[in-house]
Amino acid sequence: MPEPPHVPPGARVSVHRRPHTSAGRVLRSSLKMFDPRLEVHKPVMFVVYIFWLYTVALLLLPSVFPDVPSTGIDRVYYLGLVVILFLTLWFSHLGEAVAEAQGRAQAESLRQVRSGTQGRQVLPDGRRVWVPATTLHQGDTVELRPGEVIPLDGDVQNGALVIDESMMTGESEAVIRESGGDKTSVLGGSRVLQGVAQVRITSRPGESFLDRMIRLVEGVQREKTPNELALTILLATLTVALLVVITTLAFFVRTTGGGLVDLGTLVALLVCLMPTTIGGLLPAIGIAGVNRVGQANIVAKSGRAVEAAGDLDVLILDKTGTITIGNRLASEFIPAPGVEGKTFMQVALLCSAFDDTPEGRSIVRLATRRGA
Repeated sequence: MPEPPHVPPGARVSVHRRPHTSAGRVLRSSLKMFDPRLEVHKPVMFVVYIFWLYTVALLLLPSVFPDVPSTGIDRVYYLGLVVILFLTLWFSHLGEAVAEAQGRAQAESLRQVRSGTQGRQVLPDGRRVWVPATTLHQGDTVELRPGEVIPLDGDVQNGALVIDESMMTGESEAVIRESGGDKTSVLGGSRVLQGVAQVRITSRPGESFLDRMIRLVEGVQREKTPNELALTILLATLTVALLVVITTLAFFVRTTGGGLVDLGTLVALLVCLMPTTIGGLLPAIGIAGVNRVGQANIVAKSGRAVEAAGDLDVLILDKTGTITIGNRLASEFIPAPGVEGKTFMQVALLCSAFDDTPEGRSIVRLATRRGA
């Protein structure tokens, strides 16, 4: 059956570009974080938030506060204070919004793998029709050929395939899946290297291996790590202590006949003394840690897991494909003692000239590149 000329075999949207974040979306997200229901979870910045609202009231409603001057240079001072406190809060929100957007971008790149893949569906009348992977359902049959991407999880019904599952499992060595045996299952998103076979879709919409990976990335738990909890308690304690100090200072000045203390000055002094930098960036640090390991193609379920991984002394892996490149490649010729390097390369080239495996082809490329 001829294939539709407008759809190339294995058609899919390229997903190898670097995940990006929308500036507008990040900006909107950072402004939404001014919601007091979100601010209350950050003790240090919540205090700054309260005093920012207080200074806004001082600026807009000076008549309500008889001790606050309502004209002249003092109004400019209060305006500057409001702007500075707003920027302090906003930069904190911006850092957290950027970190969250990077996590969403990683999930979006995985989602593009699913939505951009097409499969050659086998219809009941025997016709082959290219359809998007998102329209396939459990029980449908697709035909796969070399170079094509498997649209969804399934079982090989007839034929045999050599499949590269490194993108899904990290295993560098190709696997064989054939009908009639105990190894018939294939994973959506993996690529066919050799063979032709028909595969029956076994996963329901939203339940494939790739869908589970997407949910895992999107559902990363933002539970605080032990170090983050300890630092939060320390910062909250320092903030309370500084509040007591500033309140005591204002009370002392009033009771000793020192006159009225400018409320805006007290707020500015408190914010300058508070650990606002680390307090504002603390949530972003936790999210950034999870995103950082994601850049190495590692899915972290929580920030607690990332922090615990830093204390590991021994790492046991069930297969070396987890930490190696997708395909084994020749990188160096090491001749035995007494064997000339040039001769060794020539012999290796001749021995691998008709070797169609990835390893054999890499030997030919390396020897040719080095002048053998």
